[in-house]
Amino acid sequence: MLFVCVNNSCRSQMAEGFLRVLAPERFEVSSAGSIPTSVNPFACEVMKEVGVDISSQGSNSMEEYTDREFDYVITVCGGEGDNACPAFPGEAGKRLHWGLADPASASGTTEDILRFFRTVRDSIKDRVEQFIGARSDI
Repeated sequence: MLFVCVNNSCRSQMAEGFLRVLAPERFEVSSAGSIPTSVNPFACEVMKEVGVDISSQGSNSMEEYTDREFDYVITVCGGEGDNACPAFPGEAGKRLHWGLADPASASGTTEDILRFFRTVRDSIKDRVEQFIGARSDI
């Protein structure tokens, strides 16, 4: 299982974290980006609020995974104003897309930014839970 977005700093990191915690025995999970940066500290903070520690996860390039075949590759970008969702060039059994707003684009006060991150976090958690539930045979 591979989650992909542009910077591998927020959405894909949160999705990876949730899947690691919610179904560790069922899925081997990684995340990557087309232009990896670093894990966003706001993403770490809002995930910690719900008991998921992503602070030790690294921001990885998709190129690191092109020699592996994944059962699922899920892109988690493409929210409003986000036109740069990358296509994973490697092998994938199934490719899914979850159009999610980029919380890294949030502005305003720290509380405004955290509120936006929490909204995206909660949406990611819902999608990960639905994904796990739909694959009860795995």
